[in-house]
Amino acid sequence: MLDLHTEFAALIRSLGSNSIDYALCGGLALAVHAQPRATVDIDLLAPDSAVEAIEKVLYRLGYTIASDPMEFGGGATRIRRWSKPYSDGDVLSVDVLLVTAANVAAWNSVLTLTWNGEPLRVVSREGLIHLKRMRGSPQDLADIENLRKTE
Repeated sequence: MLDLHTEFAALIRSLGSNSIDYALCGGLALAVHAQPRATVDIDLLAPDSAVEAIEKVLYRLGYTIASDPMEFGGGATRIRRWSKPYSDGDVLSVDVLLVTAANVAAWNSVLTLTWNGEPLRVVSREGLIHLKRMRGSPQDLADIENLRKTE
């Protein structure tokens, strides 16, 4: 059975203990900066140079399904995805948004906080707004509004 909290804690611990560059973004970063909301995956921002190390960590944690690399907006958004299947049919995915010229401002805004006694790297509030504005879905626009309300 999928337990997002446990999976997230194991991932953050493994990334940190392996000194891998990453920053939390997406729905879980929203919970850090504003308020929790339902999310079905873990989103990270990372440079290309960290992808191989992240992939090794994910495989060790059971994320054995790798999708083909995805690209949107003429390369402005590049994503790698790994998924972990559970025996009950649940699947948890980790999306790694790669740092590009279009989102480097979010990467340059990374903060290091403490979560459950572990260092947690997360994009800043403004960095998260930048990423959500790039995607621009109705959920992203609602997230931006919540981030602005809680400033």
